[in-house]
Amino acid sequence: MINKTTAAKKEQNRKWYFYDASNKVLGMLAADIAKILIGKNNPEYSPNQNTGGVVVVTNAEKIALTGNKMKKKVYIHHTGFPKGLREVKIEKILENDPAQILVRAVTGMLPKNKLRSERLTNLHVYAGPEHPHKAQETAK
Repeated sequence: MINKTTAAKKEQNRKWYFYDASNKVLGMLAADIAKILIGKNNPEYSPNQNTGGVVVVTNAEKIALTGNKMKKKVYIHHTGFPKGLREVKIEKILENDPAQILVRAVTGMLPKNKLRSERLTNLHVYAGPEHPHKAQETAK
């Protein structure tokens, strides 16, 4: 039998990661962030615990999309009512709330389990260059 060691919740001190999304490709950035939120980069990774770090992303309004995605990519959801299919183009989301694009991409890359919402609380995305986490940035 293999013994697995896991980190207790009280022992965890999360590492903070800061990204500038200026001219970064959406999918590649989202994949890196998802890996950190899951905790795959930590030696004490455990699939049944939230061992990931905290990620702060700035300049989400300047994120890059490859190919023709700016014109063609559409997010679809259903309200649950008859004729409730809703479509929103990525251009419109980028105008209204640019941080939502990155949050949606990372959400889709996280495992679909009970830890998903807990991991998403460790993601902070800001449209501009300013963020309220300056103290953690200097404490590296």
